[in-house]
Order: sequence, then structure tokens, then C-alpha cells
Amino acid sequence: MSGNTVSSIVVPFLGAIQASISALLTIGVGVAAAQWGLLNNESSKHISRVCVKVFLPFLLIANLGEQLELDTVQLYVPILIWALSYTLLSLLVGKAASYIFKLPPWTIPAVAFNNSTSLPLLLLQSLKTSGILSSLVGENEYESAIERAKSFFLMCAVVSNTLSLGQGGKHLKGFEEDVPDDVIERMKQLANDAGDRAGDVWEAATGDEENGNGRNSDAESDDGEQEEDPSEQTSLLPHRVFSFAKRTNRRINGFGNRMYNSLPKPLQSFVDWISPFLNPALLGAVIGAIIGLTPPLQRLFFNQTDEGGYLNAWLTTPIKNVGELFVTLQVLVVGVKLSLSLRKLKEGHEEAGDVPWRAIVFVTMWRFIILPALAVPFIWALASYSPVLFNDPILWFAMMMMPAGPPAMRLLALADVNNAGEAVKMSVARFLTILYGLTPLIAFTVVGALKAAESAKNMKNA
Repeated sequence: MSGNTVSSIVVPFLGAIQASISALLTIGVGVAAAQWGLLNNESSKHISRVCVKVFLPFLLIANLGEQLELDTVQLYVPILIWALSYTLLSLLVGKAASYIFKLPPWTIPAVAFNNSTSLPLLLLQSLKTSGILSSLVGENEYESAIERAKSFFLMCAVVSNTLSLGQGGKHLKGFEEDVPDDVIERMKQLANDAGDRAGDVWEAATGDEENGNGRNSDAESDDGEQEEDPSEQTSLLPHRVFSFAKRTNRRINGFGNRMYNSLPKPLQSFVDWISPFLNPALLGAVIGAIIGLTPPLQRLFFNQTDEGGYLNAWLTTPIKNVGELFVTLQVLVVGVKLSLSLRKLKEGHEEAGDVPWRAIVFVTMWRFIILPALAVPFIWALASYSPVLFNDPILWFAMMMMPAGPPAMRLLALADVNNAGEAVKMSVARFLTILYGLTPLIAFTVVGALKAAESAKNMKNA
């Protein structure tokens, strides 16, 4: 093997190792912050929620709005099909492996759903810095190619998380990686998602009679009753504005409740099925797609000011800045959760929980070796011998990388809301810690995907 050949493999491999170590160090910062008491369970939940309900939708709006165009929309169709295919395959494999090898039930989602949002985006940032993807595109196109790859991963994340809802919609909520606070919070969310048809149950459970007798506490306050002493939960809006917003919200929920009750049973079942999928991230993706596929809007948001981009400097820029917060903060939350879970492990005494070595070996093999070994040659063959994937090496590389990586942190939420025992929760926490510690294994997939994409590019250009 010539020196040039060795160098062409070693240099990308070292770059991939550096990128994966960068991700691990970011997780480590979250672990340290939790160990030093800077972040706790509640603060990590709040950060995670603002990440998935605000930062991620903004990131989708900014990225898809800029990258998705009428001329490039066809690039995203293979991603949708690919993400759907490998996730369903992983789900079937997980169920079969759980049955054959007597693995714990939580290994099924561990096999099926990888971290498809924060970790791949952070890895992509590190790969951009290392420069190892420059062989796939020209120097003048490098920055735009990286942004395009980011939009590909985000589209895959939308599909993956939507499928995880379909599999575990009773247990997982939207794109949230954290655990719901309690049963009341889940009832509130159910009421909002289903048009407030659980409103009566909520009122009966909490004694909230705001909708009763045509009056409520807000109305009484408007009539001059003394308000409660302000607290950190008190709205900063003027009282009349806050009261109007609450009354409007109740009227909308009441209208939705009446509409739902008037629907035939089959349509009610359809609403029940589709409501969990209507989450902030999906809304962000839809808004981004509308902006990107509408040329006047795209010019308005993303062109330079002298070229008609009158919203770029004062609106698009803050949207981008807020969206970029998602990547690092969500990875930090992963570290915080792992730290808090391991702290509980220390305090659990006899309920430390065991992690079956079969589960570790199988999930590691599937997520880091077997599935990438299937994905890389499959995408290479499609890119080399068919026009299905178009002539875009960054698209090929991204699709090869999408199935790889450790399981999603939703396993912790799944174990909690299923009322699993402490031993099971600690087993899941230890399992995730081990799998995230093995993240550098993804370097092999990075090198394989890079070389396969280069080969397909050379064959296309031959």
C-alpha cells in the first residue's frame, strides 16, 4: 500500500476521531456542570424544552428556508424514503433481537432510534473545521455544501422523531428528550393536543372551574377583586392582556372540543392518531419549506438587503443565531442527564440495575458496524449506477452517515413514564453512558462514507 493511499485513509480517520472526541468533550461539559451543581434535573428539563420547542424550530426555519428551493427540493425526497426505510428496518431487527436473544424491552427503541439531531449536527460542525469533507466539493462550494448537509440531517431528524412518536406516542411527547414532570403535565398536554377534549377531566382532577358559570378568576379580577400576591409565576403582561389571552385560549379550546365531538368516530380516531405529530419542530420544518419554495419569500428572508432581502439583517439573522443554540445546548443536556442518572445509580444502593452484555454488544454492533456496513455500499451503488440520488456527493455522504450513532436519549424518558422500576432506569442510564462513550467508533463510518462518496464521484465524472 503506497504512502499516499495510507495518508488518504489515516488523515480522514484522525479528523473523524477528533470530531467524535469533540462531541464527547461537549457531553463531558454537561456532566461536569451537573457534578458541580451548576445544572440540576429541573434546569436540564427547561433547557431541553426550550431547545426542542424554540431553538430547533428556528434552526429548521433558517436552514430549510435557505437551502430548500424549487430546483433542489427533489434532493430531499430520497432522504425521506431512506430515513423511513432504515428506521423501520431497525425497528424490526430490534424486535427480532429482543425475542431471540432475550434482551430487555428497552433495547428495541435503542436499536431503532439513534440520536438524529444534536449529535450529528455537532459532528458535522467538527468535520467542517477539520476540512476532511473538502474532497467532495470544490473550495468555493465548501461552506454552502456543509449548510446543505445540515439541512439533510435536519430533514432526517424530522422523519426519525416522527416515527418514534408513531411507535411510542403514548410515552414520548414531540421532540422532547426529557421526562414529563408528572401526570398532571401529561394531562395538560393531552388536553392541548386533542383540542381540549380532556378539559373536563382536568377540571375534575384539579378543581379548576375557570370555565364554569360563565365567570372565571380573571373576570373576577377584572371586576375589581383583589389579586393574589405576585410570584415568579406571575405573568409580566398587563393583567387585561393576560386575561384576554386566557379567555381567547379557552374559547379556541372549547371550539376545538365541540368540533371534535361533532366528528364521526372514524375522524375522531384519525385526530387522535395525528395530534401527537403536530409539534413545534414539524411546524418549523413546514414554515422553512414554505419560505424556501416561495422565491419571493426566500429573497425577502435570505438575499442581501440591496438585492431585496429586507428581512435578512433584522429578522433572519436572529432566527439563525437562536437556532444555532440548539446544537451545543442539546448535547450539553445529554451530558447533564447522564450525570444525574449515574448519581442516582450511586444513591440507589441495592437497585443499581444490571446492563446485559448481550444488549451492549448487539446495539453497538448494529448501530456502529452492521447498519453502516449495509448503508455505505447501498448508497454507493445507488449513487454510482443510478440517477436516483442525483450528482451531489454531500447528499451521498450524509445519507451514509444518517443510520450511524448511539441511541437517542429518549430511552430515559421511556423508562420513566412507563413507571419502570429504579433498577430498570439505572440499567438504561448505564447503557446510554456506555454507548455514548463508544461514540468514537463512528469514525470508521465517517471514513468509509467519505471514501465511498469520493469513489462514486469519480465514477460519475469518468
